[in-house]
Amino acid sequence: MQPGVLIISHGSPDDAWIKLVDDAVATLKLPTGIPVEASFLETDGDRSIQHGIDRLEAAGAADLIVVPLFVSSGSTHIDELCYALGLKPEPELETDLERFRIGAGVRVLFGTPMDDDPRIAHMVWNKVRGLSRDPDREVVVLVGHGSGHDGFRQRWEAGMASLAASVQAISGVAAADYGLLRTDTVREKVSEWVNKGYEVIVAPLFLSAGYFTKQVIPSRLEGLTYRYNGEALLPHPELGDWIRDQISNIMKR
Repeated sequence: MQPGVLIISHGSPDDAWIKLVDDAVATLKLPTGIPVEASFLETDGDRSIQHGIDRLEAAGAADLIVVPLFVSSGSTHIDELCYALGLKPEPELETDLERFRIGAGVRVLFGTPMDDDPRIAHMVWNKVRGLSRDPDREVVVLVGHGSGHDGFRQRWEAGMASLAASVQAISGVAAADYGLLRTDTVREKVSEWVNKGYEVIVAPLFLSAGYFTKQVIPSRLEGLTYRYNGEALLPHPELGDWIRDQISNIMKR
């Protein structure tokens, strides 16, 4: 039975944001004949999720391998996507997302977000390692969006804590920590390490650069001393490898 791959990310009105995802998907090396669609939650028209499903089914896909291109299992979008794809009877939180049309007999196989995957830890460090000068006196503080909803917040925190530990092990810096914008802990964490005498490197955990990396994070840290280049995960060659690994793991089910 031929599968089809549906890669879902948040999306943006910025065409450059969409292109970064498309460029990463274009690097995939899959067996011949497996169709791939990159679709976006916040995009209408022919890049919408429903259009992606329709094109994969038209190409003969009997299984839909869905790769959620989100940084955390704590994202409320993961919950609503699982509901809309028919993988759970009700969402944990109210959603405007309606059930997608999926052909009778077509299986939906859903992957996992990035969370604390080792490849993501390497990508995070690769993006900020140029800011490092004296690892023994440095702390990397990861910054993610987070969630204010109980249950979702804990998933964010668990994934970020584990990812920070991996970044610390890879980089050799004195410590690694995390802060979340939604729970307003970013300034607190950076201040804490600065007051302890460490140099702080701030690493944004966002798929692509935009409003949060360019405006929100700097505004939350105004007046503090830290190092920051604003680079998000994309572009990075290892993201295509992460997507490939996801597809391979799902196909083994």
